[in-house]
Amino acid sequence: MDGVELDRPPWDIGEPQPAVVELEEGGRLRSEILDAGCGLGEHAIFLAERGYRVTGLDAAPSAITQARERAAARGVEVDFVVADATRLAGFEQRFTTVLDSALYHCLGDQQRADYAAALHRVTHPGAQLHLFCFSDTASPGLRMPNRVSQDNLHTHLGAHWDIRRIELAHYLTTFTRESLERQGADTLGPMNIDIGALRTDERGRITVPVWQLHALRQ
Repeated sequence: MDGVELDRPPWDIGEPQPAVVELEEGGRLRSEILDAGCGLGEHAIFLAERGYRVTGLDAAPSAITQARERAAARGVEVDFVVADATRLAGFEQRFTTVLDSALYHCLGDQQRADYAAALHRVTHPGAQLHLFCFSDTASPGLRMPNRVSQDNLHTHLGAHWDIRRIELAHYLTTFTRESLERQGADTLGPMNIDIGALRTDERGRITVPVWQLHALRQ
């Protein structure tokens, strides 16, 4: 990320993102849920613990193995599957909610178009899409990779999804001011980070701006 070395995705905080928790607590999710790009399964497991039927998919077999182990340790059932989100081969039309927590911004433009079409194919009419991706909005602090514009979301999702709302939200990261300072001036210099301006939560974790999109399947 512009000179900072990462050993895991910075949004993998080891627990559900507060923005996703707010979705669930607000009654905005319905079974059956597809957690697209589930990673190590934190959101899928959280939702299963809340009583939802959840399928979590990721292209990385190692991530799915760890997600299954975590679900078993916590005594919940989640259908974790290794799959390509741009194809979703073998899935019938069955999902009423899709959660995309930081997958979309990892895809190239053609992949994004294919992904939108694949999600349309595996969801019921009127299904909901809740998507979070790094925002291109100007803000002090960290500039995350693969930032996405609202126009990009409309271009690649609009053919299959009726976009009802795109709002600015924030995601927690694994970074703290102290961890960035430890990277050293040679690393931080090219990023033009104003460490004092960074937004943090009560535990000192730095937040980054994301677009929170809500759409309905056409």
